[in-house]
Amino acid sequence: MSKVVVVMPAYNAEKTLQKTYEDIPKDRVSEIILGDDCSGDRTVEMAESLGIRVLKTPRNLGYGGNQKMLYREALARGAEVVVMVHPDWQYDATKIPELIEPILQGQKDIMLGSRILGGGRGTLAGGMPVYKFISNRFLTWVENLVLNLNLSEYHTGFRAFSRRVLETIPFELNSDDFVFDTEVLAEVSAFGFRAGEIPVPCRYFPEASEINFWRSTLYGLQTLWVCLEFLMHQSGIKKFARFEAR
Repeated sequence: MSKVVVVMPAYNAEKTLQKTYEDIPKDRVSEIILGDDCSGDRTVEMAESLGIRVLKTPRNLGYGGNQKMLYREALARGAEVVVMVHPDWQYDATKIPELIEPILQGQKDIMLGSRILGGGRGTLAGGMPVYKFISNRFLTWVENLVLNLNLSEYHTGFRAFSRRVLETIPFELNSDDFVFDTEVLAEVSAFGFRAGEIPVPCRYFPEASEINFWRSTLYGLQTLWVCLEFLMHQSGIKKFARFEAR
């Protein structure tokens, strides 16, 4: 069986971690690793009590910085497929087998769990704020025009990567903030990897982690900037190291 490692970038996830962990199909996963980014609650204690391998950041690295640490660790531990899922129970981890199957079959290099695929009504019914739904749709439209990955959603915290993807894209050059996820998908496009997606339910609730309106606005602007960088690189106006082979 291929070695599948699940990584969870965590910050104050004590209230939702156990439910997320219980949803992970242990018979399809070799190892689960949680990266704790200086949480102020009992995330670490909860993870250790569940038998999850825990990595602690020496300081607050940010969402992207936490993922970098986790991907390095997963690769060092021999992962052939790496699944990233937020530990806030917004995403249905029971769908991991469905998410990774196209990668294991050699059909895709990266898979995303989309809350939009199959129609947006379920997304709003699941509690996504209207302003986030609208911005999600707009940004995804722009990203499809620029990156040409033909995805229904680029802004999901449920992803699976082949080892080759993480060994190829220079993710260490990316932001330590939330826009890290967008930069990864821009790199996926630049390096010609095959992306796919499956539908997943949308679950928004008070205990789930959520960035506020102003952080969301900044994230949207940063996403548009990444698209502009990609266009400049592709047209030869200016080259960016993150889109070039190491």
